[in-house]
Formats: sequence, C-alpha cells, structure tokens
Amino acid sequence: MSLIPATIITGFLGSGKTTLLKRVLTEAHGQKIAVIENEFGEENIDSDILVSDTAEQIIQMSNGCICCTIREDLRSTLHDLAEKKRKGQLDFDRVVIETTGLADPGPVAQTFFMDDEIAESYLLDSILTLVDAKHAPQQLNDRLEAQRQIGFADQIFISKTDLVAKDEVDALIHRIKHMNPRAPQRTVNFGDVPIAEVFDLRGFNLNTKLDIDPDFLKEDEHDHDHHDHAHGEHCDHPSHQHGHGEGEHAHHHHHDDDVKSFVFKSDRMLDPAKLEDFLGAIVNIYGPRMLRYKGVLNMKGTDRKVIFQGVHQLMGSDLGPAWADGESRTSKMVFIGIELPKDILMQGLEQCLV
Repeated sequence: MSLIPATIITGFLGSGKTTLLKRVLTEAHGQKIAVIENEFGEENIDSDILVSDTAEQIIQMSNGCICCTIREDLRSTLHDLAEKKRKGQLDFDRVVIETTGLADPGPVAQTFFMDDEIAESYLLDSILTLVDAKHAPQQLNDRLEAQRQIGFADQIFISKTDLVAKDEVDALIHRIKHMNPRAPQRTVNFGDVPIAEVFDLRGFNLNTKLDIDPDFLKEDEHDHDHHDHAHGEHCDHPSHQHGHGEGEHAHHHHHDDDVKSFVFKSDRMLDPAKLEDFLGAIVNIYGPRMLRYKGVLNMKGTDRKVIFQGVHQLMGSDLGPAWADGESRTSKMVFIGIELPKDILMQGLEQCLV
C-alpha cells in the first residue's frame, strides 16, 4: 500500500481553519479525505456539515469523505484508520488533521516520525497555518503558541485581510517573513483556497527542491536582537506594546518575537562527522526550542546534495540529486526556533567546514 499523505492544519482561534476544512470537504475534487479533529476544538466541523450521531467515532460522509473525532491520542487514531484502509473497511486517499487553536503543532508532526508503524503508513505532506490578519499582531505579541504555529508552517494563509488597512497587512506579512522565511504566504477570503495549494505541497518531503531565500533575512530597518530571558515550554508573553509615531510606517517598528529564523550559507564543504557531532549536541540542548530546521548541504565524500531537516529533537538526512555541472555547491541551512543562540550555531557550523 502506498503511503497515505497527511496534512496538518493549524492556526489560532478564529483564524478560519474550519471554514477552510469545510471547503476542502465539500468541493468536488474527487478525493476521499479522512479528517481528524481534536474533539475539544473550538468548533466541530461535523455539527455544521454532518447530521449524525456524534457518539460514532468515524463518520462516513455522503461524498465519501470520513470525519473522525479524537477520543484517544492521535497515534491510535492514525493506526486505526490505516488498519481499516488496509482491510478495505474504509476508503480514503489522504488525511487532514485539524489541531485545536491553542496547539503547538510540533508534537503532532513528531507523531509521524517517532512511531515506526505510522512512518510506514503515512507521509507527512505539510503543515498549513492560518493567520487572522485582524487579531494576529496581538496574538503574536501575547501567545507563544501563535508564534510556534508560524514557525512550523510550510504554507501560510492570511485570512480577514478585508478587516484591516493595507499597511497593517503589509506589516504582518513582513513580520511573518522574518519569523519563517521558508513558508510562502497568501491572503485568502472565507477559505477560498485552490486545492492545489492545500495538498501535495511536499513541505516535509526530503527530496524536493528547498527554497531557502536568505535575502528575506537581510537586516533591514529591523534590529532583531535576542532577548536575554529564557522561557518555559508554555509561556504566555505579556503584550509587548509597540508605540508608533503618528506618521511612522508600520514596517519600521521593532517586534522582538521569540520565534526567529536565520540562515547559514557556505561554499566550502562540510565534514560529515563533525557536523553530525555538532548538530547532535545542539539538538540535545536546544531541541525543544528548535521548531523547524532544514537545508541542502555540500558534504565531503559525495557528489550528491545532502538534504537534511528536523523538528525539535528529531532530525534526519537523505541523499538528494547530484549537483549539476556548473552549479554552485553552496550549503544552505535555515533554522527557525525560539531564542536560539545564533552566534553559537554559526560558529559551530563554521568549525564543521572542511
């Protein structure tokens, strides 16, 4: 049986996750989708789309889609679905997981790598994050979970842009780009997203071309310092009040977000043993704060690109395509995390060069 693609939809309360899901479930795309939603979520899809007895854990819908509510942990729900598909008891093409608005998507993503049986049944395709343009600036100031959802995203959809001024939307896009330069952003109205931008994005697929654009991270008017204070796993920030002068453009003020990103680039080859030792040590210490990290590496001992990526303490690498004739053999790595020590990481990676 080929791997079942899985998509995680995350986003803060009221950002439009359910609206997007309804569209995905009701559009005539010819795909049969199993939707898994956290039962304590703020809205239940099935109450709007389905008329059924909610005591049933798996509900088959009229268009062949399936709706499940998690009454136990995600792992057992995924096991259950894969087994029913194998036995021919359920027919579906892919899985979509809607997280509760307050969730950190990290543990959900890790489920696909930590459990062998799930790794052999599913392919984690991507994490989609919805952002509410009206409330996001405040949520990003106050809630670390909202920042983490941005940090984990492979694709970001910004909703409710009609409720705010254009310069505020531009400022939000700019801010998000600094937090996560690798996730494309697009504005959406009422979940109106082409299916092609929701499925088969291969955001987590190791063998895709990784678009890491270091220009996003050029220090412009922003001065992104790291804070000195440490945070617990689930810290709620007091709102950072950002004062504006009357005529000041929205882009110019300073957001000291906990979630930041930076890129390491080098044209020199990396030493595999040194890199493995260094990254192992870093992940051991800072793993819980490392949301996403990935890269294309020019490694000593192979003519092929080495594709590497990780989530928290889990990381892996794979041989990608050969470097093309005349192609610049540049290693590029992007790190997205909470108050990561950029200096230590940059110096350590420099020392891994041949």
